[in-house]
Amino acid sequence: MKKILLTTLAAILLLAGCKNKEIMTNPLLSEWNTPYGIPDFKQIKAEHYLPAFDTAMAIHKAEIDAIINNPETPSFANTIEALDRSGELINNICNIFFNLNECESNDEMEQIANEVMPRITAHNDDIYLNADLFARVKAVYELRDSLGLNEEQARLLEETYKGFVRGGANVAAENQKRFREINEQMASLTLRFGQNVLKATNAFQLVLEKEDLDGLTTDQIAAAKEAADANESTKGKYVFGLQMPSWEPFMTNSSRRDLRKKMWDAYANRCNGGEFDNSGIIDSLVNLRIERAHIMGYKTHADFVLDDRLAKTPKAVYDLLLQIWKPALQKAKQECAEYQDIVKDEGDHFDLEPCDWRYYSEKVRKAKYALNDEEIRPYFSLDGVLDGAFGVATKLYGLQFRLNKQLPTYNAEAQAYEVIDNGEVIGILYMDFYPRESKRSGAWMTSFRNQYIDANGKNVIPIIQVVCNFTKPTADKPSLLTFDESETLFHEFGHALHGLLSKCTYQTLSGTAVPCDFVELPSQIMENWCRHPEVMKQYAKHYKSGESIPDSLIAKIAAAQTYGQGFINTELLAASLLDMDYHSLSEQQPIVATDFENASMKRLGLIPQIISRYKSHYFQHIFMNSYDAGYYSYTWTAVLDADAFEAFKESGDLFNPELAKKFRHILESGNSRDCMTMYREFRGKDPDVKPLLRNRGLL
Repeated sequence: MKKILLTTLAAILLLAGCKNKEIMTNPLLSEWNTPYGIPDFKQIKAEHYLPAFDTAMAIHKAEIDAIINNPETPSFANTIEALDRSGELINNICNIFFNLNECESNDEMEQIANEVMPRITAHNDDIYLNADLFARVKAVYELRDSLGLNEEQARLLEETYKGFVRGGANVAAENQKRFREINEQMASLTLRFGQNVLKATNAFQLVLEKEDLDGLTTDQIAAAKEAADANESTKGKYVFGLQMPSWEPFMTNSSRRDLRKKMWDAYANRCNGGEFDNSGIIDSLVNLRIERAHIMGYKTHADFVLDDRLAKTPKAVYDLLLQIWKPALQKAKQECAEYQDIVKDEGDHFDLEPCDWRYYSEKVRKAKYALNDEEIRPYFSLDGVLDGAFGVATKLYGLQFRLNKQLPTYNAEAQAYEVIDNGEVIGILYMDFYPRESKRSGAWMTSFRNQYIDANGKNVIPIIQVVCNFTKPTADKPSLLTFDESETLFHEFGHALHGLLSKCTYQTLSGTAVPCDFVELPSQIMENWCRHPEVMKQYAKHYKSGESIPDSLIAKIAAAQTYGQGFINTELLAASLLDMDYHSLSEQQPIVATDFENASMKRLGLIPQIISRYKSHYFQHIFMNSYDAGYYSYTWTAVLDADAFEAFKESGDLFNPELAKKFRHILESGNSRDCMTMYREFRGKDPDVKPLLRNRGLL
């Protein structure tokens, strides 16, 4: 972080409302004597955030005022570039606070988030709705063809102007007050939505006795016992929860249908009623988004969102999703019939339900492919899979990853790596792998600092964070992953590479700052290397013997690649289409989420044995994490990643140096160039959907 000069502080002390002593002792506002300018996590306390936010917003306001009041004619340098360089302090503080609030949350952090989120939203609206500032931006934009800008400068100008327009700069004066109110309300609602999901997930425990463990593996039982022994009230018992490393293996292996139903109901009904109910939040968010879209001149929220994406229109999204939906649903029905036959053959007389799917799917997988997770896990230790991901990056891009235990960390479980290219540290990578009550569920990549070139021409290296929720090591075993979890690690690491390899001048354009229906390309393409037999042979080694995974097991995994794709694609596409249905509404109306979701799934013809991957009440992607009218991106980008990896396969070399160099250029460029132009330069043609359909057994 850049040191704040006393002269600068003196100019804004009155605005900030902070005492000089307060600022000088606040670690968020002082120079960090840490390697690479990493946040000094150990010095940062909860009480530091609100004063730091106040000061940082005041400084940012002073920077914006200086741009507006500049007597010189608006130019790229004094307006567009100055805007990109402004707000460094507030960006740094936001990155620290909101990243830690997702993986180190507590009641105090939640309270701060609730207080500061509306203020940050109002601060941003003050910038984007400032008519004088927009007039300067617009003046430069209108002269864009005569300014002699290079490609990245032209892109920054385009994105800045577009950002102001989409931020409400053209909203009529009489509507701006309501526009601000909507933004503030949505910011608070999305925050509360995520808090409710975390609390509801942590609130449930299934406490079992030894006689309740039929079908569960030794490792699952050991992990459940450790979880139980951590609390005096459950010592000597076995505890299972709704976090994925506990819930999914239970649903896959427990032969107690009554307990599977209990776990399923708790999982699927989170935040649907009760103390952490998200029903009202969904109703409010959907309708506020419709209202804002209308103010912005769009028919629907989806039209507004997609106007700035590769897909461009809701019709294009629906067309792609339904093209895959039809064969996926047909395959899912075949899978369902097969599982129902097993129920009948075993002498049971119940109709298959969602709580049964994973259990019977695993039975069939074992029978068809002689394959089960417990046979796979010993070869996929967390350390081994991580080495595999690092190894792929080394072969493709020449990168090295050096664990440095001396670097500051925010939690003892987080590991910090120096990322080295040609002997130079080009970034810092934090890896945080295990569930905690303070951490939300799922897996994600984010950054404490993005790469950019500062005003002195110095390259500022990125500080990237990857967060997952994998099974913790036990007393006698390391963390052992399922194959799906291995792909998750490669996926998030692909996002990390996008941030780490960035070579942009401007923060606005660097790293992962690309449209959300392109941002999943660098992550999803990495999954292809994870599952390829040639690569698997190199990193999948037995955690005890160190022996490489046998060819026979690789063959089983490869043979099973298209197994269960009916279910996998159907639940994913159902969630994507549910998202689009919510956000394609053109008129405000009362939203009862359960009724809306049921009607949406009925129109699609989704069978009752499968639900949307995320039910509305805990669908954090669209009601918390900025994937509203964007969850389709995983499928949209899957077309790109399958087609892109096809290029490596066609070349006969999975690590083809020429192709790797071309793909690295995509990663380095961030959003400094048109994304599809870069893709076509890499591939030499438009993407083809056939590799995706073939890979998923849907062709």
